[in-house]
Amino acid sequence: MGRLVPAVTRALDILELFLEGDGTLSAPDVIRKLQLPRTTVHELLTTLAARSYLAPVPGRPGRYRLGVRSYQLGSRYAEQLDLAAEGRQVARETAETCDETVHVAILEDTDVIYIAKVDSTHAVRMVSAAGRRLPAHCTSVGKMLLASLPPADLEERIAGHEFTAMTPASLTDPDALRAELAGIRERGFAVEHRESNPDVSCVAAPVRDRVGRVVAALSISVPMIRWSDAREEELAQLAVKGAGALSARLGHRGQR
Repeated sequence: MGRLVPAVTRALDILELFLEGDGTLSAPDVIRKLQLPRTTVHELLTTLAARSYLAPVPGRPGRYRLGVRSYQLGSRYAEQLDLAAEGRQVARETAETCDETVHVAILEDTDVIYIAKVDSTHAVRMVSAAGRRLPAHCTSVGKMLLASLPPADLEERIAGHEFTAMTPASLTDPDALRAELAGIRERGFAVEHRESNPDVSCVAAPVRDRVGRVVAALSISVPMIRWSDAREEELAQLAVKGAGALSARLGHRGQR
């Protein structure tokens, strides 16, 4: 583990004080509660307020309350909790229908993070875990999420990025990836053949929030011994259905 940074620890200690009482504090309150030097407290309060983690209390000079940035972080955390919980439920329902491994994943930069997983009951199945991070370009969920980005955002992530291979089938050429993503946008789902695991293929579909923004992808992963063109078509339809069900749980209405 790395060394804890004292200044960051003190700033977080100050923020956590606002969980108590009426949610407002002054510099003398912080000094008394945390036994910190006066100058240090004033510097930290000024910094936190400048970054909108704290805000002055109207009509009460010298007192602070949590700012909009703290609210935004809390809201994002709540969104992720809801997505993970709802994702697990829909993944379970989808897995019960097809008896294959189902994942829900989100995009972070050029990687995907799996936030929900339900296993197949078959003896031969994909080995993975919720919380795992993989390169987006090597997975069906990742390609689905990349294909859903605005063009400028996508190019920013592709330009200058070194695409490493996980298997011989992985896409590592940026132009080939762009072409693949264009096809995904056209058909509405993504397919991956042995690109992250030489023994597995996957299909994935987009999950949308209440305003239609793609916030995750739902995939179905199948060992190659159970894969076929007919199975791909069947599972693609099921992935689209499952992703639609999860989108509905997040408040999405409509086709897009």
